[in-house]
Amino acid sequence: MPSSPQQLTLDGSRPLTLDTVQALNAFCDAAEDAAHGGDPAEPLVLRLNGAPAGPAAPVLAVVNKWERAVRRLERLERPTVALATGTVGGTALDVLLATDYRIGGTGTRLLPAAAVDGVWPGMALYRLTNQAGVTAARRAVLFGTAIEAGQALALHLLDQLADDPAAVLPAAARALAAAGGSGVGIRRQLMLDASTTSFEEALGRHLAACDRVLRQGTLEVGA
Repeated sequence: MPSSPQQLTLDGSRPLTLDTVQALNAFCDAAEDAAHGGDPAEPLVLRLNGAPAGPAAPVLAVVNKWERAVRRLERLERPTVALATGTVGGTALDVLLATDYRIGGTGTRLLPAAAVDGVWPGMALYRLTNQAGVTAARRAVLFGTAIEAGQALALHLLDQLADDPAAVLPAAARALAAAGGSGVGIRRQLMLDASTTSFEEALGRHLAACDRVLRQGTLEVGA
């Protein structure tokens, strides 16, 4: 793994603005540009911390742009690793739930953002429910109850806990790069589509992915 992998730091305590959207889109731009000439299996790193101190009240048009930027992150061809510390909420939680591998500090807690009337109904609630299940996510979604580090690990919302997440990043990134291969983006999309796509619809997409892998293997053998 290179000494300076592509990274983005996001403070979830800051309000959502167009600057936040532009920063994430710029990160995705750089990742897509690098993918054409670099190692597609090299993980991207997102350093996440902070949660809003009060109710969220962003402009709806900015929320739409932000959710599209997070979805773009979720569809990158390269694997993504989150380093989470402290209380993670707001935009930081949105991004955490869109990454492939999540390393949290031992004191990390996931906190849905508050709104004037309860919990902010953004896409973090959608991802929490899809990833943890309705029963496990119920209190967080309905009442904004924080998900503590141990529970987040048990629910697979976090993959690893460490006193110093940055210290274990190099080993985790090397393991992901070695195991993930270049098709992680395709497999991720097939996984995300699985709960909403019928077998008949999914079959064609999976066959196309299998064909791509087989053709790639033929090219590599021929080379």
